[in-house]
Amino acid sequence: MKITRISRIAALGAVAALALAGCASNEAGGSTSEAPTESNLTGELVGAGSSAQEVAVQTWSAGFQTLNEGVTVSYDPSGSGAGRESFQAGAVGFAGSDRAFTTDEIAEGPFDGCVEGTDIIEIPSYISPIAVIFNLDGIDSLNMDAATIAGLFAGTITNWNDPAIAALNEGVTLPDLAVTPVHRADDSGTTENFTDYLAQAAPEVWTFEADGEWPATTVTGEAAQGTSGVVAAVDGGQGTIGYADASRAEGFGTVAVQIGEEFVTFSPEAAAAIVDLSPVAEGRGAGDLAIELDRTPDEAAYPIVLVSYMIACEEYADAAVAPLVKGFLNYVISPEGQDEVAAAAGSAPISDTQRESMQAAIDLIVVE
Repeated sequence: MKITRISRIAALGAVAALALAGCASNEAGGSTSEAPTESNLTGELVGAGSSAQEVAVQTWSAGFQTLNEGVTVSYDPSGSGAGRESFQAGAVGFAGSDRAFTTDEIAEGPFDGCVEGTDIIEIPSYISPIAVIFNLDGIDSLNMDAATIAGLFAGTITNWNDPAIAALNEGVTLPDLAVTPVHRADDSGTTENFTDYLAQAAPEVWTFEADGEWPATTVTGEAAQGTSGVVAAVDGGQGTIGYADASRAEGFGTVAVQIGEEFVTFSPEAAAAIVDLSPVAEGRGAGDLAIELDRTPDEAAYPIVLVSYMIACEEYADAAVAPLVKGFLNYVISPEGQDEVAAAAGSAPISDTQRESMQAAIDLIVVE
């Protein structure tokens, strides 16, 4: 099914490319595998969603606005759940989300900003590790397997000198200090990705469902709003542990995750590896490139990864929004846009194969 969908996307992209062949090459709303050049686009483009994507969207917006001086892009990092709700309500032109819409959510709809009966597109344009961060004086890194990470957040490991941690970190002096787990208070795609890892990799310890709203409500810990809130809460205490987009991990102790006999630290390359090993989901529209992540790889790859999507309409009820969204998403997936965000946020630039599929999806956006 994966090959069939990618082939179908590529074919649609080829048709779109032929149709646009006579268009001026400097039109930002058109198809391109390179960064769009200057255009005559004007207007305000509004988006909302993932706080993990905040740095990325700010970077893309700055680059796109430099090329399109008549365009203003604003983005509210209100969280993935809020972003999806705003997009469904037609309040924003695009959403950033750390998970794709489920097929049930798409079937239920409605998507008020889209022309009725048309599909949405979802492109996994931001790939980043989720770092497990902690605050312990004098300790910069710890090795942990999935069961140990799950135990810290499920409340079965309550002290930092627990034998389960000590066994994996020979030679490290662990303090006799209570563990304070910190989780997101809001509906968060980062939380959904993190709990999905725990549910897949340590189901015997993590007995809760994977969910964007923190499911372990019976466990003592601290809740914080957004990525910034989690980072601030971990930074503000001793013995704290949390999870956040890797772009926010500087200055904290971080966890290397056991895969087989190895301990894998987060990196763009390790995050990209887990994405390349995972299939595209079935039963979706031609431009919906949702990925089913496999969190238990047989080879070294970092499994706690966030794949964050840009979500848009194939056809907009307000036709004036379409060229702005299309131009912006062309910049997002361009080599220039991806490299800028990799430098700013430590994300993994998409591969050429991924770019080809995403370009074909963006080409489906109807511009009058």
